Amino acid sequence: MTPSSPSGAQIVLGLETSCDETAAAVVRREADGSVSVLSSIIASQIAAHAPFGGVVPEIAARAHVESIDSIAAQALAEAGVGFEALTGVAATAGPGLVGGVMVGLSFGKAIALARSLPLVAVNHLEGHAVSARLAAEVDYPFLLLLVSGGHCQLLSVDGIGACRRLGSTIDDAAGEAFDKIAKTLGLPYPGGPALEALAATGDASRFELPRMLLGRKDLSFSFSGLKTAAARLAEGLTTDAERADLAATVQAAIASQLAERSDRAMAAYALAHEGRGLRFVVAGGVAANKAVRARLQAVAEARGFSFTAPPLAYCTDNAAMIALAGAERLALGISDPLDAAARPRWPLDEAAASANPTHAPGRKGAKA
Repeated sequence: MTPSSPSGAQIVLGLETSCDETAAAVVRREADGSVSVLSSIIASQIAAHAPFGGVVPEIAARAHVESIDSIAAQALAEAGVGFEALTGVAATAGPGLVGGVMVGLSFGKAIALARSLPLVAVNHLEGHAVSARLAAEVDYPFLLLLVSGGHCQLLSVDGIGACRRLGSTIDDAAGEAFDKIAKTLGLPYPGGPALEALAATGDASRFELPRMLLGRKDLSFSFSGLKTAAARLAEGLTTDAERADLAATVQAAIASQLAERSDRAMAAYALAHEGRGLRFVVAGGVAANKAVRARLQAVAEARGFSFTAPPLAYCTDNAAMIALAGAERLALGISDPLDAAARPRWPLDEAAASANPTHAPGRKGAKA
C-alpha cells in the first residue's frame, strides 16, 4: 500500500462488478467522518441470467464490459461532478467472480492512471462491513453479521482493515440456501426475494426441518443439511399452499440459526467490551429479508445492543459501499498500486482464514 493525502474531504468514485450487477457510485466523506451518497447507479443482469436459474460467470463478465463505461458516466452525471472533482477511485478487487472483478478493477485503474488519482482496491466484504455507515452514524467498534449469497460470518470490526472473524459457515451461506431452496420450489430467479414473498402467506409450523450443529457451542453456521431436507420435502408438494408453508418454514429456520449464533456472539462480545458501546450491525443481501431483520433486531435489543442495518438499497451489492470503503482508506492515507491483483478469494481476516480455514484446502488454497 502507498500513502495518499489524508487531509480534507474525500470524493470517491466507486465501482462494483464482483457478481451480476454493474454498479458505480460517488460518495463524499467529510473530514469529520460524515457521509453523503451523491449517486448510486446499478445495472441489473437479472434478465440475462434468469433463463439459467443463476449467475453464469461468462455472461456476467461480458455484460460488465458492455456497461461499465456508461454506468460510471451516469454516476458522475447524477452526482454533478467531473473527474477533476474526484480525490480517488475505488474498485472491488475481490472476492467474487474473477472475470467480473477484473472488469471493474481494470476500469478503475484506467481512470486512476489517466487522471493521476489514487486507487483503492477494495475487499468486497469490507464494503459490506461499512455499508450501514452510508445512512447512519455507526461508530467503531461494532459486532457485524455479514450474511449474503456467498458469505455468512460474524466479525468484530474495530475499524477499516481491522476485522476479526468470530465465526463462519462451514458449508453454504444463508443466501445460497435461500436461492437454491427457492429453485427447488419452482420460484423464479432471483430466488431469495421470491421465497420471502411466498413465505408471507405460509404457515411456518407446517413442516419440521433439521436444526444444524446442535450441541456445538462455537459460532459456526451450517445450511447444507437444511437445504437438502427442504429440497426433499419440496419434491412431494402439490399445492401452492404447501409450497408457501415450506417457504415460511425455511425462512424461519434460517432466521432462527442466524439469531441463535448472533445472540451467542453478543454475549461474548459484551463481556469482552465490558458492556460499553454495544453495537450490532447486519449487512449483506440477506439483511434485506424483513423476517430475518426483525428477528435479529429483537435479539440485539434483548442483549442491550443498538441495531443497525443498511437501507434496503445498500444491502445487496452496490458501489456506494465500495466508494465509502475507499474513502475511509484514503482518509487514513492508504491507497494501492496500479498492479493490484483481482482476487477470487479474499478473506477479511486473513490470519484466521490461514490458521483455521472453514473449508478444506484445495488446489488454490483454503476458501475464504
